[in-house]
Amino acid sequence: MIKALGRWSALVMGLGAALPAAAAGVVVYDQTGLTAALARGAYCCVVDARSDSERKRDPVDQAVLYRKGLKVTPSAAVVVIADNEAEGLRIGKLVARDNQAKDVFVVKGGAGVWRASLATAQGAPPSSMTFVIPKNTCEQGKPLQSLKSDRP
Repeated sequence: MIKALGRWSALVMGLGAALPAAAAGVVVYDQTGLTAALARGAYCCVVDARSDSERKRDPVDQAVLYRKGLKVTPSAAVVVIADNEAEGLRIGKLVARDNQAKDVFVVKGGAGVWRASLATAQGAPPSSMTFVIPKNTCEQGKPLQSLKSDRP
């Protein structure tokens, strides 16, 4: 009996050692979860692991393009944007393992979700927000309200 317990504990310890410790910090977030995570703490970099066509169609500012063997120095959470959740999770685990990243946030939903979450976490309205003037409210003369943006 004691030998069996010893074998089980050795097996469990061996399995724990075989799993990379950083992989435990790889989390897939939708927009709500990502916004909350960004509000709780900082991120150090964004890794863009999308296909070339997606990167050209919808570029992400200040993102590091993913390539095999990518080296970053994570001072906070690393954000990974990929073409789909499964690919993002795979690349997130590689980034965590190869760079000793404690936290990796995989964005579920792509670049649009990343931008909206970041804007919301920083307290700004998302850039894709639209303003619709209801019918029959376009009066002539001095406006009742002027909308100004502090963005360039």
